[in-house]
Amino acid sequence: GKQLRDFKDAHTKNDGRLRFSKQNVVYKSSKTGKVDNIPAAELSVATWRRVCLGHGIKLATSSGHVYKYDGFRDTDYERISEFFKANYKVELTEKDMCVKGWNWGTAKFSGPLLSFDVNDSSVFEIPLASVSQCATGKNEVTLEFHQNDDSEVSLMEVRFYVPPGPADEGADPVEAFAQNVRSKADVIQATGDAVCVFKELQCLTPRGRYDILIYPAFLHLHGKTFDYKIPYTTVLRLFLLPSKDQRQMFFVISLDPPIKQGQTRYHFLILHFSKEEELKLTLNMSEEEVEKRYEGKLSKNMSGSLYEMVSRVMKALVNRKITVPGNFQGNTPGAQCITCSYKAQSGLLYPLERGFIYVHKPPVHLRFEEISSVNFARGTTTTRSFDFEVETKQGNQFTFSSIEREEYGKLFDFVNAKKLHIKNRGFKEAKNNEYSDSDDDQHDAYLERMKAEGKIREEGDGSNDSDEETVLLPSLSLRYDSNASESDSGSGGDGSGDEGKKKPAKKAKVVKEKRERKPRKGKKQKDTNAPKRPMSSYMLWLNSSRERIKSENPGISITEISKKAGEMWKQIGKEDKEEWDGKAEEAKKTYEKAMKEYREIPFLSIRESKKEDKKRKSGGGEKEKEQGGNDSFKSREFISSEESSSDGERKKAKKAKKAKGTPQSRDKVLHCHHGNNRMD
Repeated sequence: GKQLRDFKDAHTKNDGRLRFSKQNVVYKSSKTGKVDNIPAAELSVATWRRVCLGHGIKLATSSGHVYKYDGFRDTDYERISEFFKANYKVELTEKDMCVKGWNWGTAKFSGPLLSFDVNDSSVFEIPLASVSQCATGKNEVTLEFHQNDDSEVSLMEVRFYVPPGPADEGADPVEAFAQNVRSKADVIQATGDAVCVFKELQCLTPRGRYDILIYPAFLHLHGKTFDYKIPYTTVLRLFLLPSKDQRQMFFVISLDPPIKQGQTRYHFLILHFSKEEELKLTLNMSEEEVEKRYEGKLSKNMSGSLYEMVSRVMKALVNRKITVPGNFQGNTPGAQCITCSYKAQSGLLYPLERGFIYVHKPPVHLRFEEISSVNFARGTTTTRSFDFEVETKQGNQFTFSSIEREEYGKLFDFVNAKKLHIKNRGFKEAKNNEYSDSDDDQHDAYLERMKAEGKIREEGDGSNDSDEETVLLPSLSLRYDSNASESDSGSGGDGSGDEGKKKPAKKAKVVKEKRERKPRKGKKQKDTNAPKRPMSSYMLWLNSSRERIKSENPGISITEISKKAGEMWKQIGKEDKEEWDGKAEEAKKTYEKAMKEYREIPFLSIRESKKEDKKRKSGGGEKEKEQGGNDSFKSREFISSEESSSDGERKKAKKAKKAKGTPQSRDKVLHCHHGNNRMD
């Protein structure tokens, strides 16, 4: 009279033991210890079916419950059938399943089961108690199921297409189908009025504007396309994060399990607010009920910023603390976050007291306890930014890129204070210099080239005192005077030493020699032998405090030292500053005494050389005046027959030059202008 064997529960797929006795049918799960006790008097239907694990039995009771057990062999059918007839007065009927693979059939609701049949043969059955959500669309009903944590693969969603009914029928077949599901399913339904309603709130994930209805047990997001019902038991954490511009706020709700939209899963619900939005809120409850239920956390009438109202209500109903940024301060004044990119999307990284959170696409929350190590890496595209890499203990890596190098010191100090393992800690100083002064330390090719040219000019000055350059034009040899402003009043040079320099050229070519630039007029030459000027009180204090600042701020850059020193100098008291002012005054007196002694040293040789230079310059000017050149003088190629009035003057000038001993074989000097410079 007993049948005791190992079977599987068809609902949970857990192994267990099934016993048939005259009084009842008992099944005990080996994993959970759960016991199903079915009295023999309540058995109404017993069905034998071929299933994927061999054969199975389906038992239905008069109270509407259905039980399924798999794992039977084909030879068990006769013995179980005879036992049911003799003891339960129930016939074990054999029913085949439809295996045609058709997806068009009839949906039948029988108690807690939804059966999909094709030609009166069952294709599959859905226990409605496993349904968590039921959403309707145009001619479509979507069923979502509770997750099975014990199973590696779970069915999450099934969609049914419901064709429109006849026009004379008033009921909508889609709503009728959904109502049958909701009547037996474990679906969250809005019973009663909402505690409060927030209209048209902007959501970043899922994107869109939603009306948020706050119920005592769940949160209802109602949008134009999708609806979500979120039980408060699925809310893990709440975050309230200020934006970098200090004018906007993010309210983040962490969810597990996530809300689903098709194949997309949203583990975070992110609401976006402006600080300027105000709201007057009235709860749909009496004052006594509000006081009794929420114990002073809420009041019936509240007013303030919209983000404050939402966060306050959520905190009271979910009964969880709201996480806000800690003491971290970024490079931007007042900013408690860092601008960066994650997966080619720009967002904000918030260093919190117990982790990091990135908003918004996709949102990422990393707790310190699950972080294995962090790494600071140089940016791949530019030296003005760096990457922050976070590796978890599970082996996952998150890279936040394009972080401004000014944030390096702040972020490094934060990570170091939280005692996170930094992979490249040994290269801290090198990284610091690399990010802070990389532009200054880079090799400047242009600067090196200009230095080399300066050396060439200095070497050329010893052999050639002339600043003139030779310009080769077709059939002419011209001397180029670079000081056009000085030679405008007269022709430059004395004309000596130019014989034999004329070279025929095939085509016009300008050849310039390296020459040293003359110092600007009025600019004082620095005397390298003179005593050095004294330092100010601030510079004296900085030189003595530099090492102390470095030791108190490990990892500080060179530029940050100056900023830090400026802030510390402002905070120094008046008495301490007077001490450094006295030292600066002593240094000034020492400098003045040294300068007085330095000026008393005779400079005869220098003064004499200066006088000779002045005489040489004045002599050159007189020669230029005697030559009588001016801007209006033209060469023979540019003189027309109409311009013969000045021929007499030019002949007189030539005779004057010959009388002074100008060689007869000398090349003719042609005066012209090239750009802003005059050429002889």
